[in-house]
Amino acid sequence: MVKMPGMNIGGLEIDSCIIQGGMGVKISLSGLASAVSNNGGIGVIASVGLGDHENFKGTYAEANVVALRMEIMKARKMTDGVFGVNVMKALSDYDTLVETVVEENVPLLFTGAGFDAELPSKFRGSDTMAVPVISYAKFIPHVLDAWGDYRPAAIVIEGPMAGGHLGYGMKRLEKEGFIDGCLEKEVRKAVEKVKGLNIPIIAAGGIYTGGDIYRIMQLGAAGVQMGTRFVVTDECDADVKFKEEYLRATEDDIILIDSPVGFPGRAINNAYLKNVGKGGKVLCPYHCLTACKREEAAYCIADALKNAGKGNLDRGFAFAGSNAYRCNEIIPVKELMDILKEEYAVAAK
Repeated sequence: MVKMPGMNIGGLEIDSCIIQGGMGVKISLSGLASAVSNNGGIGVIASVGLGDHENFKGTYAEANVVALRMEIMKARKMTDGVFGVNVMKALSDYDTLVETVVEENVPLLFTGAGFDAELPSKFRGSDTMAVPVISYAKFIPHVLDAWGDYRPAAIVIEGPMAGGHLGYGMKRLEKEGFIDGCLEKEVRKAVEKVKGLNIPIIAAGGIYTGGDIYRIMQLGAAGVQMGTRFVVTDECDADVKFKEEYLRATEDDIILIDSPVGFPGRAINNAYLKNVGKGGKVLCPYHCLTACKREEAAYCIADALKNAGKGNLDRGFAFAGSNAYRCNEIIPVKELMDILKEEYAVAAK
């Protein structure tokens, strides 16, 4: 039996080549992240929308910092493995969240939805290492030039089949034939651009089976980042009704939406999304994302995602990858990791 390989990220030896993608607004917290880390992968806590703002006397940013510290502390109690935190550059409290990750010496900081040219200077005195998440390999030289002597621990190339907010324009996503093979093409280009630099390329977006992992690694990827399949695990921090959205979804239910934050997104269609805009404009209570067109928004996406994560799907919706309709059961993380390893071995024969 061919064994799924591990990977080395910034000197950290990881048993598995699987990274669990950060899923925001309380979908991937310490529970899921620690379970993945305990089973040989890298778990990732998503920092967006963590704070209990309604019951917190301080500011929006302060509530998020308190909640993030708590999740990091919980993860450390639950695992001795490697885990990371995802902080999107587009967040209005990006700087304070990065500062928190650095102060807590979290091994890996995953960051996308924009680029921070000054990020390496924020790591002084810390063991934290950066893992930028980008959509196109052509951005790699820009990242490396801007960061000078600093080298990222890895680079994630996230393709257009991912869930949540996407790094592609809607016109490009809807262009016939664009999505098919896009990730593979970008991974090949990315591997070529980092040749000789010892920077692992991690592929993300639409990777669902162990066979997919084997196939993409044959192109030179050192590992993969997966989100959708980890939603339907016992340890995922979302309410079970959120997970059941994945189980009920058909292929036609997986749609692209125009998000109020100015990016396209991929989600599971439901009654809430079908009725968006009928109630008129809403008052934004957070301004969590700098690009959000809150003056024009027909709904608050932060509230919608928060409600969905709590199981209130009549007042929100679930982000999901393009393969979410293939999910058919909720299982433990260990069982999922074992399945992926078995599928990888079969594909490698």
